[in-house]
Amino acid sequence: MSTGTSLREALATRVVVADGAMGTMLQAQDPTLEDFQGYEGCNEVLNVSRPDIVRAVHEAYFAVGVDCVETNTFGCNAAALGEYEIEERIEELAEAGARLAREVADGFAARDGRERWVLGSMGPGTKLPSLGHRPFAELREGFRACAAGLIAGGADALLVETTQDLLQTKSAVLGAKDALREAGADLPVIAQVTMETTGTMLLGSEIGAALTALEPLGIDLIGMNCATGPAEMSEHLRYLARHAKVGLSCMPNAGLPVLTKDGAHFDLTPQQLADAHEAFVRDYGLSLVGGCCGTTPEHLRAVVDRVRGLPLTPRTPQPEAAASSLYQAVPFRQDLAYLAIGERTNANGSKKFRDSMIAGDWQACVDIAREQIREGAHLLDLCVDYVGRDGVADMRELAGRLATTSTLPIVLDSTEPQVLRAGLELLGGRAVLNSVNFEDGDADDSRYGRIAALAAEHGAGLIALTIDEEGQARTAQTKVAIAERLIEDLGSRFGVS
Repeated sequence: MSTGTSLREALATRVVVADGAMGTMLQAQDPTLEDFQGYEGCNEVLNVSRPDIVRAVHEAYFAVGVDCVETNTFGCNAAALGEYEIEERIEELAEAGARLAREVADGFAARDGRERWVLGSMGPGTKLPSLGHRPFAELREGFRACAAGLIAGGADALLVETTQDLLQTKSAVLGAKDALREAGADLPVIAQVTMETTGTMLLGSEIGAALTALEPLGIDLIGMNCATGPAEMSEHLRYLARHAKVGLSCMPNAGLPVLTKDGAHFDLTPQQLADAHEAFVRDYGLSLVGGCCGTTPEHLRAVVDRVRGLPLTPRTPQPEAAASSLYQAVPFRQDLAYLAIGERTNANGSKKFRDSMIAGDWQACVDIAREQIREGAHLLDLCVDYVGRDGVADMRELAGRLATTSTLPIVLDSTEPQVLRAGLELLGGRAVLNSVNFEDGDADDSRYGRIAALAAEHGAGLIALTIDEEGQARTAQTKVAIAERLIEDLGSRFGVS
């Protein structure tokens, strides 16, 4: 099993070139309905029914000099295979796809001694959890199964790509992390979002919101692919280059599609794609480049000739501590004001909100949140804790609504870890958890330990109070001492940053 070490080292020092389009290359070989085992258009089935077709695509890209290829597993997830009613085959088809790519990669490496790598493709599926199409936990499990198959088949990295919904992206990254932990493997995890011609993801997420939500999950690279050509990606890459602490990747389409009577046509030439990547590598310090829809082996040959193996352009990113909603990031440090957290969406602090919640008047609860947005709050505190209520159910109702109706990030406020988890599984942005302290001890199974682990798992921010085993800190010296202890413990033991 690959450890991903050599690929991780390469991405840290030089430009690595990946392949281009997969689907059009497969379709060009005219697979039959029988080849698809009756599941027309399900390319992943070809991994077991026509491995020769899939192998030929990998060979075509390696032949022009790319460093790595993506597995034919873009649709190996609960949503996509669920439409064919073959969800149970996710892991099987993912492993078969990874083994094919591994065999071809190793064959080329044996010929000339130059190492080749396999990127395990994890496409988004067809369901948007932020819109309630399918529960987060179900999608996460499907992605876990896909990643498990890719790991078993010999992938060198897990590439979450073409995602349109940040909650969808997070479910894939966490599913990948689950599989890596279960396998005892250490592979790079790459997250690529899709930015539309509107300048945002499909659901309206700005690139800053994507970086804020995804980087704390422990990914190795962040970038973009699909939807547009390189010209439309430049400003987004500029933002990532300025702010991302992790490496960057980019796999654009061969320009914007032009619809013809024969289907979509892409006008970007191989030289134009190479020109774009040369500029991206030089100006933004990209580690991983490749192509998406409409790009061919000839496109990648030009990219290889231009940038493969170039040393990385040094970056001096300026990360910004922030939370985010589905739509935008909000820095914790405000230049012209203190960070204002709207507290009227708190069942223990607002009788109007509590009465609306008890009555099941969810629209009234949302209206209260919107009032605080108009009045200038930076974050919204959401607390549903109330005696006799089902906190998990109430959190699902309200966090699910605020996920798409609030432009502001959410502070999830509860004494119960299971209530906080329910909220985290509905928020595509980076939430903040309120709160932890040392009053109940710092064991892993204490409330402190459970909430800290939850924050680390979901990449959430965390409010920590200067309270220890002896109670509330009363002096500045004691507050500083407890704060330093909290920062050290939360960072070193749980990875909260």
